[in-house]
Amino acid sequence: MPAFAFTRQPDALAWFGTGRGGPVLASEHARVSQALTSRTPQPWLWISPEGADAALSAGPATRGVHLRARAGSSRLSGHVHCALPLPLPTEAAGVIVLQHVLDAGDPQPLLQECARVLEPGGRLWLFVLNPLSPYRLRWRRSGLVPRTLGQWRLQLAAAGLTASQHVLHYGPVWRGLPDAPGRGPAPLRAACLLEAEKRVAGLIPPSPVARAWRTAPAA
Repeated sequence: MPAFAFTRQPDALAWFGTGRGGPVLASEHARVSQALTSRTPQPWLWISPEGADAALSAGPATRGVHLRARAGSSRLSGHVHCALPLPLPTEAAGVIVLQHVLDAGDPQPLLQECARVLEPGGRLWLFVLNPLSPYRLRWRRSGLVPRTLGQWRLQLAAAGLTASQHVLHYGPVWRGLPDAPGRGPAPLRAACLLEAEKRVAGLIPPSPVARAWRTAPAA
């Protein structure tokens, strides 16, 4: 599998560590924490840009791996230092959280690896930027390339994952402020959350064999 390039430009993911990208990550803090504990005691994998709150992984680190995508690098750092393919066993994780690391570059190599690492019935939580948000002016010329929800569902399907139709929205609408109720319509917020599941087709029992029953003639 080819090495995964996180960015189209060297500083693309570095945007999330700025005063404009930081509020987007901050608005997702509680949901990421919920995701990491949603399938206890199964192990989890969380991949985020540098600048995501490392405190979230401090508690349950014994059963999970937190990796950070470096701006301008195809390598990952954190609990381990690696590149693709991930140094994790097949079907080893019950939950995977991808927090904006697919908002730049080709998403398929990492999605394919996530599909391999997820256990059957495991969940992928995918945080992505919302290209319909007015906040897109804040990441203009950063090198980030957001996709529509329809495009993300096609990407997930190509990796063998089934996306839920339910979508949640996070982050500011206009200014770089943390998320708060009543701060603008949800579809216009800066980020979206999609969930996907790894489904494995079950064995279909063979059709019952038709038998010809013969009835003895009446005496």
